[in-house]
Amino acid sequence: MSAPTDPTARDLLPTATTSRIRATLGELLRPRWAVAAAAAAALVAGAAVSLVAAPLLGRIVDLVAARNPPDTLYGPVLLLVVVAVAQGLLAVLGIALVARVGESMLAQLRERFVERAIGLPLERIEAAGSGDLTSRVTSDVAQVGEAVREAVPEFARSALIIALTLVGLAVLDWRFMVAALCAVPVQVLTARWYLRRSTSLYAQERVAGGAQQQQLLDTISGAPTVRAFRLRGEHADRVRSRSEDVVQIALRVVRLQTGFFGRLNLAEFIGVAAVLTTGFLLVRGNVVSIGTASAAALYFINLFGPVNQVLFLLDTVQSAAASLARIIGVADLPGEQQPSRPVHPADGRVHTTALGHAYVDGHDVLDAVDLDIAPGRRVALVGASGAGKTTLAKLVAGVHAPTRGVVRIGGAALREQGPAIVRQTVALITQEVHVFAGPLADDLKLAKPDATTDELHDALAAVDALGWAKALPDGLDTVVGAGGHTLTVVQAQQLALARLVLADRPVAILDEATAEAGSAGARVLEVAARRATAGRTGLLVAHRLTQAATADTVVVLDSGRVVEHGTHDELVAAGGRYAQLWAAWSGSR
Repeated sequence: MSAPTDPTARDLLPTATTSRIRATLGELLRPRWAVAAAAAAALVAGAAVSLVAAPLLGRIVDLVAARNPPDTLYGPVLLLVVVAVAQGLLAVLGIALVARVGESMLAQLRERFVERAIGLPLERIEAAGSGDLTSRVTSDVAQVGEAVREAVPEFARSALIIALTLVGLAVLDWRFMVAALCAVPVQVLTARWYLRRSTSLYAQERVAGGAQQQQLLDTISGAPTVRAFRLRGEHADRVRSRSEDVVQIALRVVRLQTGFFGRLNLAEFIGVAAVLTTGFLLVRGNVVSIGTASAAALYFINLFGPVNQVLFLLDTVQSAAASLARIIGVADLPGEQQPSRPVHPADGRVHTTALGHAYVDGHDVLDAVDLDIAPGRRVALVGASGAGKTTLAKLVAGVHAPTRGVVRIGGAALREQGPAIVRQTVALITQEVHVFAGPLADDLKLAKPDATTDELHDALAAVDALGWAKALPDGLDTVVGAGGHTLTVVQAQQLALARLVLADRPVAILDEATAEAGSAGARVLEVAARRATAGRTGLLVAHRLTQAATADTVVVLDSGRVVEHGTHDELVAAGGRYAQLWAAWSGSR
């Protein structure tokens, strides 16, 4: 396992530009235009119907002021009830249709995102850090989903009510509309003030959240290395720094929102004062009736909710826009590049020539590594932490492209085979095994979707896992993973090895696959690993030297170079670097 990298050096995944966001939304909306048009029609109708309420109330005021008999109020009151019911039904219909359009668009975008994320070169994901990708597929998708379900429908409805209410004020008397517009300058300036600050602030919030998540993942997943190199204090400082960044941005968001709503209250006061003053002057001049002035006041007061809702939802919309840019940024990334004429390997022979690699220019992790592993042979990579074992394993697996030299499998260079063929040839298992949520059988079938029950049993039996699998409450139908039955570290690793058996790749790479299992568990997994790799070319990054002792060949790395290779007995007899490691290992047991 290599030491955790500094998150500040991460090459984060890109975010989409504003023009690209618009183009993507247009592309997603195009096949749904009919439903979108019906949604718009329902919202417009609902907003128009709601405008009838204020004139009806004004009519009631006029009837009461003229001392008309009570029975003259029945008609306007009944119409108010009809208006309320019709407005509610149309609003529900419109919001439901908007949500339907938005959810289907989000589902398509989510599928595109997941498809592209799965197809990204592993080297690109490692460069960005899994925390960056994880935050996009979790918090960013959730943020956009919340906006689609709640913010967008309500935003559209409120905007329509505002526009039609201004028309209604103009119909009563154009001076009422002018009075209502007195609040607009303050509202516009408030919106501009808010948007100038919120756009970048919410983008920073999303990036800071992703960086915090990445640092937590680096620290937790790299805990053994952190302890080994006594980096606890340094990593605690990094986590604290990332957390402080998140807190400081959150406080800036709170201060921004406080100023935002304070300015909106000022706009409401200005607008109400202007409309009431206008109504008073027009009634005194006998230009309009008391009922009309009352209707105008009600119109404007009814604007408080929609206006504040629209401006308040800018908060959610801006945050969702920042998240949407991050999602589309990944969805637009180019996938893995496949050669025009991919070459299939002839067998499972692994051959490297003058292999060298550097993550940072001028700092070689590997240098001049030559290997020749015959098909079906098991080779153990041994060396101190940082010797380059994991890097070599990842180069052979095709996770990274080497800086120098070439990796060949079955006589064909990896770049000639392309990622698709390499995945059909090489299986990589690390100590970080994921148990997918769902039935155990489905988890196994990820390696071979058409596997029969007998094949699943055989794969589990090959790694000594059939006993505990059958003992589960529902056998292979038992739900495991998040929300289901929790597997032990050993069981999870056996599950990964069973997947290897089902996948039946000619080359298997095990990167410290028994490191986290403990002594007793490691012995079980070592036996399981030998059975799972039987008949395959095996490359084992050996955390425990008992793995090396049973390998056909041991390759000893030191500072990125091969310093020894041979059988276990030959290297112990030679008294070199491996003999020293073996003596230290044997003495500590």
